Amino acid sequence: MAWKDEGKPAGPVILSNGWIVEVDRGVCIGAAPCTAMAPNSFALDEGGKAAILSTVDADDQETILNAARGCPVAAIRIKDASGKQIFPE
Repeated sequence: MAWKDEGKPAGPVILSNGWIVEVDRGVCIGAAPCTAMAPNSFALDEGGKAAILSTVDADDQETILNAARGCPVAAIRIKDASGKQIFPE
């Protein structure tokens, strides 16, 4: 698998739409609804934690946001280009 940022697979990464996405590895429990809901965006790494794929920009904003909302522990954080947190609110 190729990560959006090979040095920091969990991010933060800046998407083509300006969003900043990050997975809080301390919170992630590897439940993986994000990988099912946004398979272009998220996959589990070798440690069983969610990480951001290099193909993340192939998913639309709604798909990525729904994947974040689907996380049972709210481990995916999304901010807009100005740094305002979109999720979790």
